[in-house]
Amino acid sequence: MSGSVGAVSSNGTYSFTKPNRDSVTLIAGLGVEGDVHAGATVKHRFRMKKDPSQPNLRQVHLIHEELFDEVRAAGFEVAAGQLGENVTTRGIDLLALPAGTLLRLGADAVVRVTGLRNPCAQIDAFQKGLMKQVVGRAPDGRPVFRAGIMGVVLSGGVVRPGDPIAVELPDGPHMPLEVV
Repeated sequence: MSGSVGAVSSNGTYSFTKPNRDSVTLIAGLGVEGDVHAGATVKHRFRMKKDPSQPNLRQVHLIHEELFDEVRAAGFEVAAGQLGENVTTRGIDLLALPAGTLLRLGADAVVRVTGLRNPCAQIDAFQKGLMKQVVGRAPDGRPVFRAGIMGVVLSGGVVRPGDPIAVELPDGPHMPLEVV
């Protein structure tokens, strides 16, 4: 399984959207260089209030570009970086990946998938009604989160739009992604 990088984004200040960049540098154990969410411990404001010492399992946020096409069909306009992701991907069903999957981005960077993004109310503040497009319901009533996945950086490197992404599934039984 493989795909490519559609866009890369980062922001040094807390903001819902992240501007697109020509490249981002991933740093092992920290995340995206210069991004407000980079760090060994959690940087998400809500999670910091609960326990600022917990490990940062959300160093890199990835969203599949195909989601933008889906929400466009429902009348919403969303572009790369606007939902706060660092890496916009093409050609990979991110939401179907099991926990522990390795994503090799470009020549050197490796990200281990930790879980699903838990979308917050800021999505509706960005565009009213968009939350219903990125959070659905399974037949059994459980929520289905579609606003991307999170990961940690195992190996650093520069990532640019157009770079290839190689997917390496973990050994053993595959565990479905849960919210992190």
